[in-house]
Amino acid sequence: QVQLVESGGGSVQAGVSLRLSCAYSGRTFRTYTMGWFRQAPEKEREFVAAITRGGVSTNYADSVKGRFTISRDNAKNTVYLQMNSLKPEDTAVYYCAADPTSYSGSNSAADYDYWGQGTQVTVSS
Repeated sequence: QVQLVESGGGSVQAGVSLRLSCAYSGRTFRTYTMGWFRQAPEKEREFVAAITRGGVSTNYADSVKGRFTISRDNAKNTVYLQMNSLKPEDTAVYYCAADPTSYSGSNSAADYDYWGQGTQVTVSS
């Protein structure tokens, strides 16, 4: 059984940084592409970033490119999302997800089979 647990969210001022972590337990972590999605109030869940199994390739939403960095530590079964220069529009619940089948960093939520419970990020101006 795959379990994902996010941590690191909080309430911050615009311009600062946060690092989210997602701890994975279950079948071999390194066989999963990992992604981060977010959902703001009254909005659809949207793709943020993804990283392939070996960590060689990454994919980012245009809205976070250059500010956010996804990384993974396969030895620690953890994926990270470093968020710099946070903006109020980054306010959302952030979800970690695992994709067991694709080899690319998919931006489609439908490709991800496993999801964490989410962690709240609130950015005030």
